[in-house]
Amino acid sequence: MPRIGTCHSTLRTARGLSLVTMALVLAGCASTGSQTSQAPDPADPWEGFNRKVFVFNDVLDRYALKPVATGYRTITPDPLQQGVGNFFSNLGEIRTTLNSLLQGKPANAGRSTSRFLVNSTMGFGGLFDIASRMDVKADDEDFGQTLATWGWQDSRYLVLPLLGPSTLRDTSGLPADMATYPVTYVEDDAVRAGLTALNIVDTRAGLLDQEEMIQGDRYRFIRDAYLQSRQFEISDGELGDDPFAADDFEYDDADFAD
Repeated sequence: MPRIGTCHSTLRTARGLSLVTMALVLAGCASTGSQTSQAPDPADPWEGFNRKVFVFNDVLDRYALKPVATGYRTITPDPLQQGVGNFFSNLGEIRTTLNSLLQGKPANAGRSTSRFLVNSTMGFGGLFDIASRMDVKADDEDFGQTLATWGWQDSRYLVLPLLGPSTLRDTSGLPADMATYPVTYVEDDAVRAGLTALNIVDTRAGLLDQEEMIQGDRYRFIRDAYLQSRQFEISDGELGDDPFAADDFEYDDADFAD
């Protein structure tokens, strides 16, 4: 499989986790690259600011998050890592259910609710994804997608400190997304912080092998991958123009060798 396509698929999959986790993974999926002489992208009028934040996030990833994630993957058995990922993904079903209803998608809301109930009971609190084995699947939904459904289609790209890639629309939806995420309501501060950290580290560890798949201008690659991913989710699978076909993303034929 082409490396670029694989990385894009991984970035899209990360969206099913908490927004904080997803954004950090996207931001840390590559180190910074040099700025090219291309014309400014209409979707990224704040590119100068965004690049500076991108560099800041990248430094934090290289010297803090990545080393921790590497150690976590080294000492944690694969089945346990899978269980951790399943657990946090299951918590996200509540957000999907609520936003599906807000978007007028009762069928998806029903499937998401079923997934949460099945995995929370038969899957021992979500550690096992029994629902997928039963072919019960739902499209991930969040409040940024809800705002797009309500009419806010086009939005400026924005890189947030610590949180990574976003848009003005998706950033506006963050408070609602956090309000529908169960970890937010854990009363014990230490437990809440520990769960959040575990979510971030586990997801970052799962993407350690993807770092060399980004080609060309890394900032623009991640930006275009994020924007295409969001458009894919908002349109329920209908992709627009493929940013990976642009001239920036040069690759060698050897990259596609088995």
